[in-house]
Amino acid sequence: MTPEESLHQAINQQVALVPYDPNWPLLFAREQERLSQLFGPVFLDIQHIGSTAIPNMLAKPVIDILAGVEPMPVAVGLNGPLCNAGYTTSAQFNASLTDRQWFMRWSEGVRTHHLHVVVYSSTQWQERLQFRDTLRHDPQLAAQYAALKTQLAQQFGDDREAYTDAKGEFVRTVLGS
Repeated sequence: MTPEESLHQAINQQVALVPYDPNWPLLFAREQERLSQLFGPVFLDIQHIGSTAIPNMLAKPVIDILAGVEPMPVAVGLNGPLCNAGYTTSAQFNASLTDRQWFMRWSEGVRTHHLHVVVYSSTQWQERLQFRDTLRHDPQLAAQYAALKTQLAQQFGDDREAYTDAKGEFVRTVLGS
C-alpha cells in the first residue's frame, strides 16, 4: 500500500461518536500551546472548533483546531513544517482546497487532532466560529445537532465523508445561509 493509499484509508475511518469528555478543552489547550511555540506569529489566532468544543456534545474524539493565517499562501507553505511537527495530510486533498489546508495528528495509531488552517477573519474562519458559538449558547439547538449526528453516524458509520456532507444542511441552517 502506498503512503497516499494508507492515508486515504486512515481518513475514511469509521464514524464512532462518544459522550462529551471534559478533558477535550485541556487537550486543545495543550496543542494550542505547542503550535504557538512551534509557529509563533504565523498563526494569528488558534481556536477550538467542532463538536469537542461544545460542552456536553457527543463527538468523534478528535480535537478540531482552527488556525488563522494571512494570506492563504502562508497556509500552503505550512504543509512541510506541520508534517515535520507531527501532522499528516493528503497532498491530493489539500491541492483540491482553495480556502483552507487540512492536517491530522495521530497518537498510537489513533487520530487525535484535525487542524484547519484558513485565512484569519475569512468567511471560513467566521462561519466555523459562529457555528460553534451558536451551539454553545443554544442547548436546544445543540441537542438537535446531537440527535442528527447520532442518526447520521448509524446511517454513514463506514463513510466519514458522507457523514460530514450529510450534516451540511443543518450547518447552513444554523449559519442562516
